[in-house]
Amino acid sequence: MADSSVKKVVLAYSGGLDTSIILKWLQTTYRCEVVTFTADLGQGEELGPARDKALLLGIKPENIFIEDLREEFVRDYVFPMFRANAAYEGVYLLGTSIARPLIAKKLIEIAEKTGADAVSHGATGKGNDQVRFELTAYALKPDVVVIAPWREWDLRSREQLIAFAEQHQIPIAKNKRGEAPFSVDANLLHASSEGRVLEDPAVEVPDYVYSRTISPEDAPDKPTIVTVSFEKGDAVAIDGEKLSPATLLARLNDLGRDNGIGRLDLVENRFVGMKSRGMYETPGGTILHAAHRAIESITLDRGAAHLKDQIMPQYAELIYNGFWFSPEREMLQALIDKSQEFVTGDVRLKLYKGGVHVIGRSSDYSLYDQDLVTFEEGAVAYDHRDAAGFIKLNALRLRTLGQRKKKLGL
Repeated sequence: MADSSVKKVVLAYSGGLDTSIILKWLQTTYRCEVVTFTADLGQGEELGPARDKALLLGIKPENIFIEDLREEFVRDYVFPMFRANAAYEGVYLLGTSIARPLIAKKLIEIAEKTGADAVSHGATGKGNDQVRFELTAYALKPDVVVIAPWREWDLRSREQLIAFAEQHQIPIAKNKRGEAPFSVDANLLHASSEGRVLEDPAVEVPDYVYSRTISPEDAPDKPTIVTVSFEKGDAVAIDGEKLSPATLLARLNDLGRDNGIGRLDLVENRFVGMKSRGMYETPGGTILHAAHRAIESITLDRGAAHLKDQIMPQYAELIYNGFWFSPEREMLQALIDKSQEFVTGDVRLKLYKGGVHVIGRSSDYSLYDQDLVTFEEGAVAYDHRDAAGFIKLNALRLRTLGQRKKKLGL
C-alpha cells in the first residue's frame, strides 16, 4: 500500500528499462515528485542517455543527479576492503557488495539536499542488494522511508512489465522485449552475471557471458611482468608510475583482461537464505589481491598476519550482508588499518594465461632476514640448540595427554 505521506523520493536510476518502469510506477502509485540519481562507478556505460530518459519521463532538470564516483569508490571503499584481503566464502572479492553502501549513501545525501522523505531502489525481493541498500539508508537516516517496488507492485512477469512500459510510453529497446538471457551488474572492480542461462550450476558458463576478460586459452603465450607499489597497504603505482586509485584499478583491469585473469564461477550463500550461482569477473582486483598479500608477507609480523586472516571472514561477511556502516565493521577496519602502517614496498608479478604469480617482493620495512633463515652459518645470533627446549616446552601438554591415554589403555 502506497504511503500517502511521501512527497518526494530519490530513486537509484540507471536509465534502463526496469528503473524507468519504477520511475513511472512511483509517479503513478505514490503521486510524488521523483528525483533521479545515477552513479558512475566505472560500469563502462555512457550516462548521458540516463539524463535524457529522465527528462523524457518528466523529471525536472534540477531533480536529475549524475555523479562520477569512481575515485571515491576505489579510494574509500575498494582499497579499505583490499587492506583486509577480504574474500567472501574464501573466493568472492565482493565487487557488487562494496558498491551498494556508496550508492545508498549518495541517495541519502541527495534526499537531505532536496528535502526528499523517501528513497527507492530497483533490487528484487530475493537478492542481497535490497538488504545492502536499506541497511545503509537506515544507518545514515533512521527516519527515511524506503520504497522497494519489487516487493510492492503486482508486475510479476516480463510481459506485465513491458505492457506497463507501453501503457506509459516508456521507450523499449528491441533487445529488451524478450527475457534477458542473464542479468549483469558492473562497476570498476568487477562484472557479475547471474540468472537464466546460469541458474544450473552443473552447466558451464557460456562464452558469451564473459565481458571483462578474454579466455585464458586465448591469452598471449608470453607472460606479462608488472610491478605494483604499495604505501601503507594501498596500491599507488604500476611499474613506477604513480596513479590515482581509480586509474590504477583501471590499468590493472586492462592487464587482467588481456591475460584472462579474474574469472570466478561460484555457488554462494545469499544473506536472505538461498544459494545462488553467479559468474564474476574481477581482473584488476585479482591481481591486486595477490600483490597485497605478497607485500604483507614480508612486512607484517606473524601475529598480526594471522590475526588478520582470522577476522577476514567476519569482515567479508559484514560487507556481503550490507553492514558497511555498522560499528563492528568500523572497529575491524581500525584494526586492519593499524596493521598496514609498514605495508609499503614493491611486488613483481607474472601474469600468464589466467594466473597471477608472485615472482618478487621488496620493502624498506621488510621483516625478512636472509641471515636468519639461511641454512648456512648466519651472521646473526641463532643457536640451533635453543630449539630443543622450545620443542620440549611446546610438547609438554601433548606428552601429558599421551600419558593419560596410555594409562587408560586407549
